Amino acid sequence: MFKYLRIAILLVILATVAEEAWLAHSHAVSWSRPLQVAIYPINGDGSAVADAYLRGLQPRAFKSIEDFFADEARRRGLDIHRPVEIALAPIVASLPPQPPRDGSAIENLLWGLKIRYWAWRHDGVPGMRPQARLFVLYFDPATHDALPHSVGSERGMIGLVNAFATPAMAGSNAVVAAHELLHTLGATDKYDLASDQPVFPDGYAEPARAPRLPQQFAEIMAGRIPVSESDAEIPATLGACVIGDATAREIGWMKP
Repeated sequence: MFKYLRIAILLVILATVAEEAWLAHSHAVSWSRPLQVAIYPINGDGSAVADAYLRGLQPRAFKSIEDFFADEARRRGLDIHRPVEIALAPIVASLPPQPPRDGSAIENLLWGLKIRYWAWRHDGVPGMRPQARLFVLYFDPATHDALPHSVGSERGMIGLVNAFATPAMAGSNAVVAAHELLHTLGATDKYDLASDQPVFPDGYAEPARAPRLPQQFAEIMAGRIPVSESDAEIPATLGACVIGDATAREIGWMKP
């Protein structure tokens, strides 16, 4: 009897969380007001390099993301002067729960609840009530050739972004952060998971371009600039990225 009571309580909690997430997401993609985004810096590897980088971060460090969304809205002729507003939160001392590798549906669901609870415990941005939250973990590039895959969840509108703790990578860090932020708004990946190659046509910034290759820009949710049938380049900055039509529809910038 007690077992069934626990299951019933869990189902009520899940239903409540799901309803709140749906309402928050619906309000966010209405674009009636600027989307409030908080970025929480975290020392991902405990290194002195990452610690020094975090302490040197300035509030305008992520302005390129604000500018990217504003430029893309303007390019599309949308009446959204400032789609995104970003605030830099205080440094978070603890590490977030990591998503399971190849997890089952239940494991992913439980992780979703854990990360939302963890985010709630560490939430705090002076002067802002964030709608989307990006927890950015910084790593020393001298000891990390590659970083774990970043994650953005529409449920709870939370992203975990892995970034390099060096000014030289600030542009590419912003690309990853913008990509994961779009995931929190409902945008889907537009690259082949096996090869990382952008998928035509939705993963191409200019699918009607003739000749098709090489492309000049990256579709932000594809994450790479296609230069040949088998090769694509990682954009160094958001200036080399665009929001394609499929992504624009997913985030409410175009009619389905």
